[in-house]
Amino acid sequence: MYELLEKAINSTDVNEKENIIKKIKIIPATDKKAKFFEKPSYTSFCKIVPPAKVPRRRGFETNEKKAVLLHAIVHIEYSAIDLALDAAYRFRNMPVEFYKDWLEVAEDEIRHFKLINNLLEKTGYKHGDFPVHNSLFEASQKTQDLLSRMAIIPRWYEANGLDANEKIINRLQKYNDPFANEVINTLEIILKEEIPHVKKGDKWFKWACEKENLNPIETYFQIVDNFFKDWKKKDLNVAARLKAGFSCDELNILSGKKVC
Repeated sequence: MYELLEKAINSTDVNEKENIIKKIKIIPATDKKAKFFEKPSYTSFCKIVPPAKVPRRRGFETNEKKAVLLHAIVHIEYSAIDLALDAAYRFRNMPVEFYKDWLEVAEDEIRHFKLINNLLEKTGYKHGDFPVHNSLFEASQKTQDLLSRMAIIPRWYEANGLDANEKIINRLQKYNDPFANEVINTLEIILKEEIPHVKKGDKWFKWACEKENLNPIETYFQIVDNFFKDWKKKDLNVAARLKAGFSCDELNILSGKKVC
């Protein structure tokens, strides 16, 4: 089964990834170590640039501006597929529920990718037509242990996605554009379904903390401080983050003010 997971992670075809997931039934215990992936699966069809060089998402008035926004989102969804698969592949001898959770997340992310990709293709563009950054992949490379992976990928990056999704929806609502409404409806579906993804990460982060007798809040911010030397406080989607497992104490620290 680990060979199938590795094949799915390396595949550039989302449909192939989906078909492989359907073949995986039970992930057995093993003493064999996971492979360290040197490059993301999208290397062959995406130009990777530093984050500052990625096209800025400004406006929604032209097909190109629509495509730039949708391309950024579709690339995140594509990356999220591989991140979920990597969690199931990388962390060995975990409870059966762990693998069930991350394979479910991978299936959801495939569906989200397809929803956004359909919208992107309506603009006349496709995934790979604009440069992308590989920050999420680099984060996966730097989080090879369960505790830091669950803290940084679901509880930082994906939780930030809950905030960003809400902001994009609010921004698009000012456009009197049927296509904008279609994007909003899709983003609302994704936002609702991403909350359980973050909650799964929250569950396994706290599971790892309990196993190591660590305080979850202190441990979370220690990892975040080590990973992001100058992270800034931000506006949060408080309601979504609470549903995803964050405590008020954490949200007050993250926002730099009392939000709940």
